[in-house]
Amino acid sequence: MSEKIKYTDEPLGDLKVVPDFLPRPEELVFRDEGVKVTIALSKRSVEFFKGEARKHHTQYQRMIRRLLDAYAEHHSRRRAARSRRTVRKHAAA
Repeated sequence: MSEKIKYTDEPLGDLKVVPDFLPRPEELVFRDEGVKVTIALSKRSVEFFKGEARKHHTQYQRMIRRLLDAYAEHHSRRRAARSRRTVRKHAAA
């Protein structure tokens, strides 16, 4: 381990630039504005999310929130795509 490293001046060979794939720092700290709500969930659903949260070392409420966000995002995109089609359909008529 105490052996000295011997550096040489050899050509580096084929190099290629890797595109930057990391998020910008401001994307890492962004949080959506939260709204507190009261909701009654089935015992079965809460037990499921609590169990999964334990397995993945996270909070069950965070998992539920992300699930709802993903659902809303998915259906918002579908609705936007449908409304664009409707606008084009009416414009063509």
